Amino acid sequence: MRKVVTLGGGTGNFTVLRGLKKYDLDLSAIVSMADDGGSTGILRDELGVLPPGDVRQCLVALSDSSRLMRSLMNYRFENGCLQGHSFGNLLLSALEKVTGSFEKAVEEAGKILSIKGKVIPVTTNPVRLQMLLPNGKILRGESEILMSKKSLVGFQSLYLEPFPKANPHAIDEILNADLVVFGPGGLYTSLIPLLLVEGVGKALRETKAKKVFVLNLMNKKAQTPNFKANSYLQEIKKFMGKDVFDYILINNARPDQELIFKYSEESEFIDNDLVKDSRVLETDLIDKESAEYSSSDALAKTRALIRHDPKKLAIVLMNIMDEKC
Repeated sequence: MRKVVTLGGGTGNFTVLRGLKKYDLDLSAIVSMADDGGSTGILRDELGVLPPGDVRQCLVALSDSSRLMRSLMNYRFENGCLQGHSFGNLLLSALEKVTGSFEKAVEEAGKILSIKGKVIPVTTNPVRLQMLLPNGKILRGESEILMSKKSLVGFQSLYLEPFPKANPHAIDEILNADLVVFGPGGLYTSLIPLLLVEGVGKALRETKAKKVFVLNLMNKKAQTPNFKANSYLQEIKKFMGKDVFDYILINNARPDQELIFKYSEESEFIDNDLVKDSRVLETDLIDKESAEYSSSDALAKTRALIRHDPKKLAIVLMNIMDEKC
């Protein structure tokens, strides 16, 4: 059975995995441990657990259990002392406390959800993402970086504190993969944090797998203003040490103008300036139909209005696997 490994943001991984799980593949999702926003951040601070949010989304994506069980994992309490917490985050945190291991907690949750594949934290060390800005200010945590309204262009450094080593299981999965899918996800909050873990970049450089970079659909104006496709590629290269990608997958479709207008204050479409790069595959990747959201809260639904289509992504990725591209 062919092995496919995904590395991306929580919602990005969710989308890729939802499409690929329909095929006969050995799937593994490698997940960043830098998340510290919302329910995840509270649980990290109050219970001392590793961040469950992105892991939860991957578990739901790979689940072959009932729609009710998937909805339960994503259910977010709306009032009371649990307001803002998702049931899945609480379950993973409780399992970590009971088993004494986050990896074991994820494994047991996978059994409960009958997942098709594996979900692997990129590191089992507790870490915080830090960004040093040109004026010397430090944005502490993924959520601070994500919510910043001021331009982050020209930041001095991006790092994890403390500096972590990779989970050996994550490295093994990358080295033994037939296909590695990198992205989509927030450039500085989801993708590069994976590369900041010692050993991940080296594994991506050394693996014999075909490597695909799935470009985001839209820029975040504070984080990646006016970035084009090559801007993303060059930023990733800085942290990976080398441009390793065999294919670069870029959307060339546009949704309705009304929907674009809703995003206009915070986001903009990414232009492809890699037209002469033979690795580029341009195609319609936008989800134009209603689909199961990766989260039940209203903010996540708003963010998901313009998103990749899991089926379209999976078809292109399988064509790459089958050497039809």
